[in-house]
Amino acid sequence: MEGNTAWLLTSSALVLLMTPGLALFYGGMVRSKSVLNMLMMCFGSMGLIGVLWVIYGYSMTYGTDIGYFVGNPLDYLGLSGLMTPEGDPTEGTVDVAFQAMFAIITVALIAGAVADRMKFGAWLLFAGLWATLVYFPVAHWVWGGGWIEEIGALDFAGGTAVHTNAGAAALGLVLVLGKRAGWPKEPMKPHNLPFVMLGAALLWFGWFGFNAGSAYAADGVAGIAFINTVTATCAAMLGWLLLEKIRDGKPTSLGAASGVVAGLVAITPACAYVDTWGALAIGAIAGAACAAAVGLKYRFGYDDSLDVVGVHLVGGLIGTVMLGFVATASVVPDGEGTNGLFYGGSIDLVGIQVLSVVGTMVYSAVVAAILGLIVKGVTGGRVSTEDEVSGIDEAEHAESAYDFAGGRSGRAASVDTGAASSTKQMEDSTS
Repeated sequence: MEGNTAWLLTSSALVLLMTPGLALFYGGMVRSKSVLNMLMMCFGSMGLIGVLWVIYGYSMTYGTDIGYFVGNPLDYLGLSGLMTPEGDPTEGTVDVAFQAMFAIITVALIAGAVADRMKFGAWLLFAGLWATLVYFPVAHWVWGGGWIEEIGALDFAGGTAVHTNAGAAALGLVLVLGKRAGWPKEPMKPHNLPFVMLGAALLWFGWFGFNAGSAYAADGVAGIAFINTVTATCAAMLGWLLLEKIRDGKPTSLGAASGVVAGLVAITPACAYVDTWGALAIGAIAGAACAAAVGLKYRFGYDDSLDVVGVHLVGGLIGTVMLGFVATASVVPDGEGTNGLFYGGSIDLVGIQVLSVVGTMVYSAVVAAILGLIVKGVTGGRVSTEDEVSGIDEAEHAESAYDFAGGRSGRAASVDTGAASSTKQMEDSTS
């Protein structure tokens, strides 16, 4: 038990690291005048969702089932009855900690879709409402005894609850919030590709806690999830780069980093249910498909700033649905696994997987759009066009990420100016 507890605590820390990694990944992809706001949206999610999770989020996810839709929010209100060192820690405080990190990063994922234009306060309001009305119930559907778990759908670490959920919410929100000023006519290139690569590396590192940690034990299942996470991600990176080479003539660092994330997304629901061939297939298909899908926003006219829809929604769909074809009971202990269609199983599993992912997608997108309209009505939703053009960092946070002029911005500049003025007055009075 002690070894399992140690692994789950380590995994929790690894998953928490993924959100700062995501902040760097997203931050490098935006323009220099928006990078601090992007970082703050991710870090803001950590603070807000961390608080909501311990007050009622865990209870809504794992409390007594209510109509296969949500857990009873009063069962563990404020973690009542859980803050004790007794009993199995994987069913108590350690489980609370591990699952908190999933809730945090799921919300943070959505932020990339609305980069450059959403007010920070509006983002926090949306994030809190969406977590309450969508993430906590959907996590209950998948892991807490809800309808997705009841119909026998497979989702080891969050293909539906995390990635499809966040990707669909991103689509619903951007349709309501509207396009960035100048999009798609003006170039909006990533301002710091080394940040993007570093962020992708941190995400990959933390994802081992995300996937292998979901075994809830330091055992062979965790090992299978770990190696499949490596395998599929490598294949996805190559798949993305190959499509870039064929389509654009050049493989790019942005493509490599994006391919890594696409592979991680797609293998998440499948990592403990497939063999090596299944992992390779999921990764390669997801890498190429997500590379193609990021162009859909230009065809359909929705401004998903950092391709949350193209990577997380599409990648989550691919990984979840492909399980219906490539799942194999051979990797699941005690013969409790399910075979996909290509391994002698029934087509029924394909239908179950499709139902689970489509149900999640529709619910999340619709509620996100409604919440977006509410937040827009209350707060205005987005900064003014003038502030967007001049830079959302200064407008929302009174700071800038880079000191090109040799001065300092925001509150620090005010403090320095005040100090200099006081010094000057003292010199004048003594002269």
